[in-house]
Amino acid sequence: QVQLVESGGGLVQAGGSLRLSCAASGRSFSRNAMSWFRQAPGKEREFVAAINWEGSSTLYADSVKGRFTISRDNAKNTLYLQIYSLKPEDTAVYYCAAYRFLFTMAVPTQGEYNYWGQGTQVTVSS
Repeated sequence: QVQLVESGGGLVQAGGSLRLSCAASGRSFSRNAMSWFRQAPGKEREFVAAINWEGSSTLYADSVKGRFTISRDNAKNTLYLQIYSLKPEDTAVYYCAAYRFLFTMAVPTQGEYNYWGQGTQVTVSS
């Protein structure tokens, strides 16, 4: 069982930066690959970034490459998403999720995740 709580969202101006955090409880966090997804108003939830269980491999959606950095601290049971050069189109609710298989890398398919956080709102003003 893993419980996930996101934080760090807010209202920022275009060009600004944010760091989102996802605090996890449960014994399996360090064994789970993790991902960030986001859902913009009126749109479907989409994959943003993934990181493998030990933090040595990452994957990004094309739309965020070069601006977003996913990382994790297994000692702190925390997942991060550093966002630079924010754009209005980054406005969305951001969710962290735990991949269902252990000791591997996550995939962008939402159905393969068995734990989700409640989300944190990021709003970017132009």
